[in-house]
Amino acid sequence: MSGRVKLMETLMRPNRSKLKRTLLHKPSRWNIVRGDTVQVIQKNHPEYGKQGTVAQVMRDRMRVVVDGVNVAPRRLKGDAERGVKGQTIMKERSIHYSNVNLVDPVTGFPTKVTYSFLEDGTKVRISKRSGAIIPKPDILTQRPPRNLVSSKESDTDDDGAVWAVTYDANRPSKWAAMREELLKTLEEKQGASNTTTASPSS
Repeated sequence: MSGRVKLMETLMRPNRSKLKRTLLHKPSRWNIVRGDTVQVIQKNHPEYGKQGTVAQVMRDRMRVVVDGVNVAPRRLKGDAERGVKGQTIMKERSIHYSNVNLVDPVTGFPTKVTYSFLEDGTKVRISKRSGAIIPKPDILTQRPPRNLVSSKESDTDDDGAVWAVTYDANRPSKWAAMREELLKTLEEKQGASNTTTASPSS
């Protein structure tokens, strides 16, 4: 690698001191999912010690929303044309994922987790405090797959049409015909230019 390339990489590399702290320490895996019971463990947080169920996980921002935790007033604008008045509601604000921990199902205290495999090969979360298995919430099994597209009507009338061979190797290609026509035109133009060059000038 040349010195110029190294210099360009150094200049294009972002300054880590200017990056947000949350972007410098991205988790390699997420131990907290929607539906888990968590507790706030950050001592200087105003909601320290409170427990709740995770309602939303924002992985791009590395934050979670917990029901009944970190609630703050939020002002909703009114609409004079529709006759809707503005109002203030209480809504949960997000918390950084590092400020919460999963709750041990046996002791009821926050705990760190590790992963292990059962005899049937299922990957499970294990509490480091008590060694108990922390199962995934049932709410995750109720949601449909993201890429699943269900259709009641079939596009094919007959099952045999699916396995029918539609490719014909002997069928002439339109691109081959265009290519031959182009080559023929070029040869004619080249022959005409050669004839003009070979004829004596008057």
